[in-house]
Amino acid sequence: MIDITKAKKEFKKYVEKYDINNPKIKLKIAHIERTSIIARKMAESLKLSEEDIELAELIGLLHDIGRFEQVKIYGTFVDHLSENHAKMGVDILFKDGLIRNFIEDDKYDRIIELAIINHNRDRKQITKDISDKEDLHIKLIRDSDKTDILYVLTFEDEKSVWESDDIEDEKFTDEIYREFIEKHSIIYKNRKTHADALIGHFAYAFDFNFDYGLKCVLDNKYYDKIYDRVKFKDEETRNRFKEIYNITTNYIKERVTSDND
Repeated sequence: MIDITKAKKEFKKYVEKYDINNPKIKLKIAHIERTSIIARKMAESLKLSEEDIELAELIGLLHDIGRFEQVKIYGTFVDHLSENHAKMGVDILFKDGLIRNFIEDDKYDRIIELAIINHNRDRKQITKDISDKEDLHIKLIRDSDKTDILYVLTFEDEKSVWESDDIEDEKFTDEIYREFIEKHSIIYKNRKTHADALIGHFAYAFDFNFDYGLKCVLDNKYYDKIYDRVKFKDEETRNRFKEIYNITTNYIKERVTSDND
């Protein structure tokens, strides 16, 4: 049985030990709470069972729990400059035993662990040989997480979301730009600049599993707002960014429209 009300209380209790005045901590708490709501609504849109709806909501609440220790220890959200936050979260929950604070029943442990450890992986690295239910919840949290991250990128300050105060002075790495244009995806470990991270966020569009998230992105014009707020100073970079924006938004419109026909 999943007591989501109890889980939310435990989450609030857990984050109280961190500096909630730290902008990164504050951002992550809000992101987690919204992602949990999105995951529930996405599961409802798929007409899943109440069990799966509540499980999706719980996973949304737990998916980024490793971020708080990451910020406390390293002061950054960038995994390659610190540790993989998904693995940190899994270790905190399952090695340290914190998971039992959120849910007494261990029947969902494997699903929760798989969903968290896979939520931020490149799609080619997602765990193989999994059940349909495990695959479903991995896809749900990946979509829910991306949906809210794109929302965050429309308004949070540059330092918080791109770890840079001067992203507009940067350029895209040629290899990352090529990967996006040719494959509509990038290899995240190859990113060299904060601007490359921005391309990675545009590549999210091609990795959505369900229309719910894409429709939310389209209806709320998240990519339009992100594009409008970043004004690169270098002309070639501006032209490349415009091309990335056009490819992304055209893809979303075509997919959402065709799926609704």
